[in-house]
Amino acid sequence: MANLLLMITLITVLVYLLPSFAKSSESTKVITLPKSLNLLTDPSTISTASHDYGNVTTVTPGGILCPSSSAEISRLLRYAANGETIFQVVARGQGHSLNGIRWSEDKEYVDVAGGTLWVDVLRETAEKGVSPVSWTDYLHISVGGTLSNAGIGGQVFRNGPQISNVLELDVIIGKGETLACSPQLNPELFYGVLGGLGQFGIISRARIVLNHAPKRAKWFKMLYSDFTAFTKDQESLISMDNDTGIDYVEGQLLMSNGIVDTSFFPPSDQSKVADLVKNHSIIYVLEVAKYYDDPTVPTTGQVIDKLTKTLSYLPGFISMHDVLYFDFLNRVQVEEDKLRSLALWEVPHPWLNLYVPKTQILDFHNGVVKDILLKQNSTSGVALFYPTNRNKWDNGMSAMIPDEDVFYVVGLLQAASSQNVQEVESVNEAIIRFCKDSGIKIKQYLMHFTRKEDWVEHFGSKWGAFSKRKDLFDPKKLLSPGQDIF
Repeated sequence: MANLLLMITLITVLVYLLPSFAKSSESTKVITLPKSLNLLTDPSTISTASHDYGNVTTVTPGGILCPSSSAEISRLLRYAANGETIFQVVARGQGHSLNGIRWSEDKEYVDVAGGTLWVDVLRETAEKGVSPVSWTDYLHISVGGTLSNAGIGGQVFRNGPQISNVLELDVIIGKGETLACSPQLNPELFYGVLGGLGQFGIISRARIVLNHAPKRAKWFKMLYSDFTAFTKDQESLISMDNDTGIDYVEGQLLMSNGIVDTSFFPPSDQSKVADLVKNHSIIYVLEVAKYYDDPTVPTTGQVIDKLTKTLSYLPGFISMHDVLYFDFLNRVQVEEDKLRSLALWEVPHPWLNLYVPKTQILDFHNGVVKDILLKQNSTSGVALFYPTNRNKWDNGMSAMIPDEDVFYVVGLLQAASSQNVQEVESVNEAIIRFCKDSGIKIKQYLMHFTRKEDWVEHFGSKWGAFSKRKDLFDPKKLLSPGQDIF
């Protein structure tokens, strides 16, 4: 019996017709499938779908499904599950909306197709004065894609990840059936799919929690030369309540061997910022935002006054932009446009995303940032560094996080070239090895392990439930084989 791999790009569905989930050196096996499956197989479409944003690994699908309805995805999976020709399927967010956006009458939630881009959800909801409450930094990714991982950003400390703000899902499981699920209906599927890496089904619809959409954001960046002061202020900010606190907290590292972006600061201060990085080797950037509607409301001014007077940033090194709420949330689009104009967007991105326990963050900083990253000849990309609260996550979901009340999100978002991508990956491996040798109990996010034992270690006490859910919802192991979990 032939064992194929098909890829669905979600919603395009990438259908990989391969003897097994192929590595970059393997070629596609030519196998004919029924025309009724509506697969695209032209070379141009296949080539486009062979690369993801990371641009590190190439896997060539044997066919592409761009479904006009969830029924087409179900038909494909039923054929895979019941036919003599077995193939495997990967859902890939491409912004194809199957059913558009549907509202509840009270605007407390919105139903969106799994392939809808978050930026489109924001655009349509904000026009009606509401919006989801948790956002990733980059919005041109699909709803189903982020919900299959977690969906994290600077609002997580307050509202939890995107997977914590879902009321209900429609999921096409590996058997080809479409099941509605929620905490009350098919809860095993609901909790498994959220953060489940696409292993149990393809999300075709998500019911997302909505709240009031503010009109504007006061967006601040402050500079620190002392790591302890930087983390102390971050942790203080994420402990404040909704009324007296801010709405967004992130942080970045500016290192002397990397690109020092000073553009957020006034032109008169940009050379001073660059000199700070040169003199201190590392400068820590605290990034916060306060959303508001009416600037005359006393609470907004009180929060900002407290922010600027009580934090321990370097005197004089604070800058504020007052922007539209939509523009703040979509801020990475400006950087994307800039990088695309320089042909620097579609390059390899060997990113490393980690969750680090608060009690071990100083050891991580000294061992990784100072002794590994800072000692490289150069770095290229953004280093994110900010804390969040564990109690905003639901431990019943598949997503894994450290077992501490506060942990840090660390995103080493490196850009590379084809010449040095292996060098950057070696640095990432050195970081993981240091953490393991030092007993720093990290959890990886958007990870890719190649050994089953690494996945078992990653999921820890959840592995048994994760494995049972796979047998229940995708018994033939048709979905998302590229992660090498099963």
